[in-house]
Amino acid sequence: MEKASTKQLPSGESPDRSGRFPQWLRRPIGQTLSTRRLLRDLGLNTVCESARCPNIGECFTSGRATFMVLGEICTRRCSFCAIPQGDPQAVDDEEPIRLAEAARRLGLKHVVVTTVTRDDLEDGGASHFVKVIERLRLVCPEATVEVLTSDFKGSEEAIRKVVAAGPDIYNHNLETVERLQRRLRPFAKYDRSLRVLALAREADPDCLTKSGLMVGLGETEEEVSKTLNDLRRVGCELLTIGQYLQSDRRNLPVVEFVHPEQFQVYERKAYDLGFAFVSSGPFVRSSYLADHAAAAVLMRHTLRKG
Repeated sequence: MEKASTKQLPSGESPDRSGRFPQWLRRPIGQTLSTRRLLRDLGLNTVCESARCPNIGECFTSGRATFMVLGEICTRRCSFCAIPQGDPQAVDDEEPIRLAEAARRLGLKHVVVTTVTRDDLEDGGASHFVKVIERLRLVCPEATVEVLTSDFKGSEEAIRKVVAAGPDIYNHNLETVERLQRRLRPFAKYDRSLRVLALAREADPDCLTKSGLMVGLGETEEEVSKTLNDLRRVGCELLTIGQYLQSDRRNLPVVEFVHPEQFQVYERKAYDLGFAFVSSGPFVRSSYLADHAAAAVLMRHTLRKG
């Protein structure tokens, strides 16, 4: 009988004083001018720029972007996020028109729309999401649409309003394990975020739900496993897991640069639990290569319904 393997996974790396990333977290910048120019001309914000995403070179070079609506000032202060907090801007009623035009010019087959949190608005910005989805359906009828929303302070009415507009994928990020929620997201709640995903699925079982986690903040493998189980319990089908990176000195420091092989462990665990699609790796973010995931999963979803 063959002896079971006792191979140890390569450990991650703790940040050092030099500020240098490990080899697996280095990548080229890319050429982004044409995409940046289009976004500037149309007066649009992207989470790629506002959150200082490390994938911006790759995505902008290939003409992909994740639109961020309702301004660039957030009403919450999460300790992991680079987006500034303060007094939000007035809602721009013309933004859905310009966003759809940008999606058309970029030739996007899958459009991802996220937002700053707008606790100052009565419905948290849900009605604005509806206008964006409706305009995209009019201008880009062949494109699939993914929304990445705030928790709307748990408002069932707001969540149902967005789902009723017909996005193909409803994304809401849990961000981290339960123990670290208060430290990272002081104005959010773990159970509330799970409830957002559950409500979206209840409102339309044909709308796929998605969530994302960051690792490297001091979580344990057991805590990540519990989080994956909690997400499956509320019917979440799509998952992203990526390395947390400190994008601003005001943000929490990185505890560990998680080794790529550990991301593979998380991916296998997630698939074993029944997730339909998992993207797990150091550079993975909520909307990174979301068009690839959407194309594969939505095709399988359509075939299953048929």
